[in-house]
Amino acid sequence: MENFERFIKKTISIDETELKIVLSRCRKKSVPKGKLVLKKGQIANQYFFIISGGLRFFYEGLTSENTTWVVFKNEFFTEISSLNPQKPTRFNIIAVEDSELVVIDKKDMDFLYGHVPVWHEFGRKIWEETTVRMIDQILKFQTLTAEERYLEFVNTPEILQKIPVKQLASVLGITPNALSRIRKNIK
Repeated sequence: MENFERFIKKTISIDETELKIVLSRCRKKSVPKGKLVLKKGQIANQYFFIISGGLRFFYEGLTSENTTWVVFKNEFFTEISSLNPQKPTRFNIIAVEDSELVVIDKKDMDFLYGHVPVWHEFGRKIWEETTVRMIDQILKFQTLTAEERYLEFVNTPEILQKIPVKQLASVLGITPNALSRIRKNIK
């Protein structure tokens, strides 16, 4: 939980009493590689912080899986398109390696929003950061070539090391063959 405590303190100013209340609503969870954290059709009811490991968001396309998002150590997230409206998710979330998570159930997050005033600032900052990341991803798809998008991912070596080429190609919106050609041209 120390990583999560540092993450909270880096995000907001919080006193020790408030921090203890927050941590009392959290629990640790180990997820082995290949295990689903959330399955398509379920309703998301949890927020997660990754202590170690990584998770991949994907959905089933007509002919293959399509990876849309990958999250790693020190990231806080949920499947917001399911959690907030309480509708079945369209995504699967799976561990790409053995992962240690901090879990906050929705009811506990709602409690924290109601009883720890500074926690609203935490939520606002997290969702602002997530929104910026999503906007950046959309703009990259609209303005960069596949090769330029790949070069952006080279700055995130964790993704290159921890997800297979097929899944990386899916995140980039290209075929594995196109990715192989790009990688060959860059070397």
